[in-house]
Amino acid sequence: MKNLKNRFWLGACILALALGSCSVRVRTGRPLPPGQEKPLPPGQAKKITGSQSAAPYAPGHNK
Repeated sequence: MKNLKNRFWLGACILALALGSCSVRVRTGRPLPPGQEKPLPPGQAKKITGSQSAAPYAPGHNK
């Protein structure tokens, strides 16, 4: 009878450890401080304004 109790508690502890280690951490990223928002990509700016070309919104790309 004592052996059965020991097995039960051992199994319960193993189960508790197994379930306790299954936690999942969700990271949403750190929000940027006000005034430091990322600029829009050239393609997104083109879509918003309805322009035919994204060239005016890509200052580093010259042809």
